[in-house]
Amino acid sequence: MVSFYTILFSTANFSTINEGFGIHITALPTTITYVPCRMVGAVLECLSLYQKNNCVMEKIVKIDSIAQYNNMRGVETLHPLVTVLDLSKAKPMPAQIFNFGLYAVYLKEIKCGDLKYGRNLYDYQEGTLVFVAPGQIMGVQPNVKTFEPKGWALLFHPELIKGTSLGKHIQDYSFFSYNVNEALHLSDKERQIVLDCFGKIEYELQQSIDKHSKKLIASNIELFLNYCDRFYDRQFITRDNANKGILEKFEDLLNNYFSSDKPQHIGLPTVAYCADELHLSPNYFGDLIKKDTGKSAQEYIQSKVIDVAKERIFDIDKSISEIAYNLGFKYPQHFTRLFKQKAGVTPNEYRNLN
Repeated sequence: MVSFYTILFSTANFSTINEGFGIHITALPTTITYVPCRMVGAVLECLSLYQKNNCVMEKIVKIDSIAQYNNMRGVETLHPLVTVLDLSKAKPMPAQIFNFGLYAVYLKEIKCGDLKYGRNLYDYQEGTLVFVAPGQIMGVQPNVKTFEPKGWALLFHPELIKGTSLGKHIQDYSFFSYNVNEALHLSDKERQIVLDCFGKIEYELQQSIDKHSKKLIASNIELFLNYCDRFYDRQFITRDNANKGILEKFEDLLNNYFSSDKPQHIGLPTVAYCADELHLSPNYFGDLIKKDTGKSAQEYIQSKVIDVAKERIFDIDKSISEIAYNLGFKYPQHFTRLFKQKAGVTPNEYRNLN
């Protein structure tokens, strides 16, 4: 019999790891697993087989509205597009698989187990924020006794922020596509700020809906997310043990990549490939490199390509086209364009100058 984990599909390119198909979490809000995009087809096929063989897996239930979610959790709907839940007063999530059409942020306030990521355990402690974006599929493992910890949840529909300042740059909050082992760990002061933000949103939900409601609620959500942005910047600095050596590992990864035959077979290394090799989500990896170097991960890779190219250009036995192909470029002219953009001269001009 196939042993199955609860799943959470995302449009992000998550890392390939052990334990079935992804990350197995036994913490807030339920038992969840993240699955890489490239494995979604295989997982769906396994789901189908599991359903046929065991007849316990229900169909995927789509959650399109706040009212539908609130009804499932047994709480009153005060606004059609947003809700704030005290998890200690809400019903546990039922053992089903859900297609989430909402943004969700969960604040866990008591420790109820470590987060398992591959073969490693991460401290999924009290005062932890987890972010979920629309388009993800979330589910609860059948026949598992769930534990709903004390905490809070904020959920809002994409329609709420359309036409608002938040709606114009919601994609800038890249932590919505971080892996769960990259959750935000709050200090006591930060936790209080989060609760204050939730309190302001909840206060607005208690008022009668008027022409100001949408603007005020969206503004408070934006304020909350801006604080989270700041808190993540702090976490990048203070959680050195978790992030220690990532830049060095990134550099080693690129050195080994260009010393192998991978460029000829795979092409140029991408940010997603590097993040996958380092067991990080692309967005978290990119933000981490940006904080450490001032460059985007893509810019860092391009700089490495140019550094390697400069060394190889001195080998006059190889043509510029050969060098381009060996570096992973499909077309030599693309290599020439990037080299001139970064070095200020063409590869041939650089060779002649030196």
